[in-house]
Amino acid sequence: MILNSAYEATAAGEAPTGGIAGWATDLMDTLGAFGAGVAIALENLFPPLPSEVILPLAGFAASQGKFGLVAALFWTTAGSVIGALALYAVGALLGRERTLAIAARIPLVKPSDIHRTEQLFARHGTKAVFFGRMIPVFRSMISVPAGVERMRLPLFLALTTAGSLIWNAVFILIGHALGTRWHQVTDLVGLYSKGVLAVAALAVLTFVALRIRRAGKGEHRSSR
Repeated sequence: MILNSAYEATAAGEAPTGGIAGWATDLMDTLGAFGAGVAIALENLFPPLPSEVILPLAGFAASQGKFGLVAALFWTTAGSVIGALALYAVGALLGRERTLAIAARIPLVKPSDIHRTEQLFARHGTKAVFFGRMIPVFRSMISVPAGVERMRLPLFLALTTAGSLIWNAVFILIGHALGTRWHQVTDLVGLYSKGVLAVAALAVLTFVALRIRRAGKGEHRSSR
């Protein structure tokens, strides 16, 4: 398990070593609170990096006097915003036409699916960007359609900053309060993350099954 060495180290009051926790600890030891911001920026770009490990660990580091709580909150939120901006830029560079062209090459995905997504984003985009910052994986991906749809940049920045600050503050403060037991929060959030991913996987499977079923019906009708 990735956090085993972290559990053993923090149980003894030491900094965690090995795995993601050890990597994040090295960044914070070298760069301070700025290192926590770098780790969170990378987490936004590479969702498999778990913020539910990095953020409580930043709180633990703050409790050990390595840097202040305000610095931890500032730099991790700045990292979240920078990572989100990078993905927003990807969406903006792709644009609507390229996105449609890419969608046309993906099996079982139709341009009409993109159109429906655009309509949904037009109606609920602000909520999606704000609350999306609190959902694993989705908090990274939501920045791409925001860029494709060219959501006003000041609005995107405000929503991303607010949502990220709330998410980051919760985990950093819990990590700070727990101290050497910071890793306990990852167990609870791990269940939350698995639940979200399970729902997402079910939605994808349902989409694929419905699309295959419709394709089969279309072929059956054309053969008559």
